[in-house]
Amino acid sequence: MLIAFFLNVVAFMKTGNKKKKFSKAERLKQLQEEEEKRLKEEEEARVKSEKEELARLEIERIEKEKWQQLEAKDLGRKNEELGELYLLENCFSEAEKIKREHRLHSQWTHYIQCDGSPDPSIAQEINTFISLWKEEKNETFEEVIAKSKLVLYLIDKLKLILLETPSNDLQEKSIVQYQGSIVELQELLHHKFNIATELLLRQASTLADLDTGDMEKVIRDENITLYVWANLKKNPRHRSIRCNEMQIGFEIPRILASSDIALRLLHTHYDHVTPLRPVPTVLKDLTPTESPSVQEEVSTAQSAISKELQEEDKQPENESNLDQEEEIKSEEQDDDTVEVHANFVEEEPESTKDDLEMKVLNETIPTAQLLLLENASERLREFEDDEVDVCQFTTLGGVYHLDILELPPQCKPMKGWMMMEILKDGLQKFIYPPATTEDSETENVFPPIEVMLEVHENVIFFENPMVARWDAEGKHWKTDGISNVAYKSEERVITFSLDTLGPVTLIQDTHINMPYQAWELRPLDVNKVLLTVTTVFAEIQIQIKEGLCMLASVKIGDKNHLSMLEGKWMTPIYFIITLQEAGLNIFPTEYSHFYVATNYKDPLVEMKVYRQMALLSSAFAFGWSKWNMQCGSEKVIFKVSEHLNQEEIPIQNPNWTLLMFSGNRAQRLKIDEDSEAFSEALKEETEFHSTLYHMIKDFASQEAMEKIKGPDYQFIDSVCHMLLCIRILSYS
Repeated sequence: MLIAFFLNVVAFMKTGNKKKKFSKAERLKQLQEEEEKRLKEEEEARVKSEKEELARLEIERIEKEKWQQLEAKDLGRKNEELGELYLLENCFSEAEKIKREHRLHSQWTHYIQCDGSPDPSIAQEINTFISLWKEEKNETFEEVIAKSKLVLYLIDKLKLILLETPSNDLQEKSIVQYQGSIVELQELLHHKFNIATELLLRQASTLADLDTGDMEKVIRDENITLYVWANLKKNPRHRSIRCNEMQIGFEIPRILASSDIALRLLHTHYDHVTPLRPVPTVLKDLTPTESPSVQEEVSTAQSAISKELQEEDKQPENESNLDQEEEIKSEEQDDDTVEVHANFVEEEPESTKDDLEMKVLNETIPTAQLLLLENASERLREFEDDEVDVCQFTTLGGVYHLDILELPPQCKPMKGWMMMEILKDGLQKFIYPPATTEDSETENVFPPIEVMLEVHENVIFFENPMVARWDAEGKHWKTDGISNVAYKSEERVITFSLDTLGPVTLIQDTHINMPYQAWELRPLDVNKVLLTVTTVFAEIQIQIKEGLCMLASVKIGDKNHLSMLEGKWMTPIYFIITLQEAGLNIFPTEYSHFYVATNYKDPLVEMKVYRQMALLSSAFAFGWSKWNMQCGSEKVIFKVSEHLNQEEIPIQNPNWTLLMFSGNRAQRLKIDEDSEAFSEALKEETEFHSTLYHMIKDFASQEAMEKIKGPDYQFIDSVCHMLLCIRILSYS
């Protein structure tokens, strides 16, 4: 049975291995069926593709028709919206009038006070003051310091006049006069300090210390610090000079320790050494509201916007149901007309339609705001080796005037009198090292002088400061001749070696806090907002109210930095100067784009955004968006959120809306901050408008829109001024 089973298995396997053979007719039928199936599938795919294409075209047609309807709707209300914005932005012109009246009132107030102090803007008064002070002789250091308070006030007042007065209100001869008075006051003040030092050194022997036999004198004031050491004993072993009251010291070579010399450190907490920067002026052929440096950029930008508007308005005949474009007529208006909307909507030839936005801009933008967007088109001059570029670096903490002085003849008692020999040439500097000495001998006999200085407590250095010396011949700061620099940040002490003594200063990169990491502007009250700028090193919070600014807080890392400036309200320009002098520079200059990788934005677009943000700032919060880097130079993107609860600080889970603005069109975006890719797609069920004001009005509450009508003109102008100075959209 087993054998029979195996035989059956083998027989079955042989039968299964045999392939079934098809006839020719069967093979043709199979091929025909396969061909029919393939053709059917291709037909189905073609039909499906055609349906999808038709659906896509229908969607595109609907979208295009919808877009055209939105454009037509926007064009139809463009005149009305610009007319309303025109009325709102008159607040900037009114603010300029208020500031002009305030300047005139200040002059009148000073005139009627008759307190004896001169008006520095009047050449006769300031020249008389300078001449009378030159005639005063033998003033002590204390007397010069007392007078210096008035002198520094006059210098600051002249600087503020140059910065605050619109260029069209300043004549060229006035600028020359003011800058000349500043330089003359600076030089005279330092000359008076030298004369007072000479008078002090003549009495060095009577002021000698009983223990050391040398004279040491310290005088401190809020504006200057003086340390004088007179080498009366000439002990060659006494080479380390240290001040007991401050962290100031010198390590001098043997030749100086045995010479009739005096060491003086005059630390002026201000910088009267760096030359004044030129003041921009307005050319005679420009209108009062135009700036020479920005005029070309504004005109170019306006031409581009006008061309873009014209292209947008042109529709193909077979696709557009608009037979005619709506024309705009803008007539000349009286200052107190109340029918501005009617004037904007009357028909006019197409050539004048695009003049509307420039009319709104020119009639409401002050020159001062245009100057804030000034950009230099060419690089500065080439710098010498070791020369400090004053546009790239800033002097901080004032100037340390380090001098080796020849000790003048000492007063001597004689028959009840004090006899004193007065040198005709006055105070003389001790030349160290001698100019005729060979280099090899200089290194051995005249080694560098080691200096220890105390850093001003009100200055913030985010990195170790660099030391620069003043080159009197070249009239600039240099970094050569300085070695062994060491900075102790906790003790605020810096030590270094100098080949020869002279004026030195500490410098920091001007743009160390640029570009910014983020920013936010949120309302605190009807006439008060908080502007927060986050940099790599710090978070700086600034409060702004009617015509004034205040440093609210400075956070470095996770710690709050206590600053003497916190809580002090100042005018915007004075506030900016004060922050820069403290090392908190977040204010780009016309040359900053040479040193910072900026996110360049069209000046006209940037100007419009800041002005409308200021108008809305009492009821809406604005914030930084990462997509602002992706939208190009002709557009800006930022976040906005209605914020009526001023007690909510910071804003908890704000409902941010993402807006894009191109200067003549504002729209809500479909994407948000968490989207994976950038897109300019319009958010569903939304429209676009000609202004940010009307775009935000679409989704804002009635309460919020009523609230923005209450702020003070000077408040709105101050907010706009700070936004223009910080350039949050281009430098973040």
